[in-house]
Amino acid sequence: MEGWILYKQRQSEISTDKYEMNRFLEVAEKRGLSLKILCPEQFDLLVNRDDNKSIIVDNQYTQLPQFLLPRQGASTPYFSLAVIRHLERLGVNTFNSSRSIETVKDKLYTQQILAAHNFPVPRTMLARYPLNIQLIKDTIGFPIVVKTISGSQGSGVFLCETPDNLEDLMRLIDTAKPLANFIIQEFIKSSKGRDLRVFVVGGRVIACMERTSRDGSFKANFSRGGEVRAFPVSKEIEQLVTECAGVLNLDITGIDLLFDGESFKVCEVNSSPGFKGIESCCDVSIPDTIFDFIQIRLGLYS
Repeated sequence: MEGWILYKQRQSEISTDKYEMNRFLEVAEKRGLSLKILCPEQFDLLVNRDDNKSIIVDNQYTQLPQFLLPRQGASTPYFSLAVIRHLERLGVNTFNSSRSIETVKDKLYTQQILAAHNFPVPRTMLARYPLNIQLIKDTIGFPIVVKTISGSQGSGVFLCETPDNLEDLMRLIDTAKPLANFIIQEFIKSSKGRDLRVFVVGGRVIACMERTSRDGSFKANFSRGGEVRAFPVSKEIEQLVTECAGVLNLDITGIDLLFDGESFKVCEVNSSPGFKGIESCCDVSIPDTIFDFIQIRLGLYS
């Protein structure tokens, strides 16, 4: 089996601290899979009717892989999406699809889709200038969470306890990046400093971990120093995340759940989730699970 990973760096530039990329390469080698990591800048796309001469990598016409694994997630730029779409047009199996990646890049659009399918989500609105503080008070209430439309690993996420906090933050953002797009979201107090990350592959829950902040922060991301531990998967969690992945057409996803009393709310959905934290606390090999799934989808298991 031969595959490509689309990443922000070339394979020769992958450093030892890029946990996920190194794990994919390590596991692929053990399984005897041919795997290359390519960055968007290595591609030239030629649109014509001769499919055999329409993908150019490093200035050479290149044989197509059996699958593509995009690994840029929320930071996937237009050119990367164009590469994924081009390979899809040529018949390459992509996990996830360009459409799914583009959908979950946009946090507001993702929440709109989930709400339309009756999933439990925090109340969310798109911020506009000038802010209508009274409307935010009436519809969401303080404290609130402010997020960039795209982002991962807790970046671009802020907690505003009061209207004054929000106005100060908006002034700062407007100075640094005028007319930036942000969403305003209900703060779920029972989930302050803790949440769940559930890893789903091929419609199955592979692992679940609880993330807890160490410093009293309201964010619990492992990449920001949060503690992690394996968390039991209840029927409610399993049904919630597998149906969520299905609605968003995601083959591989990490879904973040907030504790809401005795239940849960879907906070965010990731198309290229990290897995260093989940492998550290759960008895699972995420690359093996992903490669197993891809082989089944490609019909390569006897």
